[in-house]
Amino acid sequence: MRIDKYLKVARILKRRQVAKELADADRLMVNGRKVKAAYEVKVDDEITIVFGHRELKVKVLDIKEHIKKEDSATLYMIIDDKKGVE
Repeated sequence: MRIDKYLKVARILKRRQVAKELADADRLMVNGRKVKAAYEVKVDDEITIVFGHRELKVKVLDIKEHIKKEDSATLYMIIDDKKGVE
C-alpha cells in the first residue's frame, strides 16, 4: 500500500493530499530515508512525519485496505512524538 493511503487508512493524517504535500516537501521519511507519496509501506517500517514544530515517529504493525475507525490504532505503534522540533 502506498504511504499516502496508509497514513489516511491508519488515521494518522486526515487526507492523502496532506501526505503527498509532506512527501513533496521532504518531511516524510521511512527508516531514515526521504520518500515520495508512492512509497510502498511494509510491516516493521518506521515512518517519521515532520509537521511544523512536531515530529511523529510510528512503527507499522499491520497493513489493511479498510478498517473501522476505532481499530485504526492497531495498525501502528507510536515510537516518539516530539514537540518543538525545528
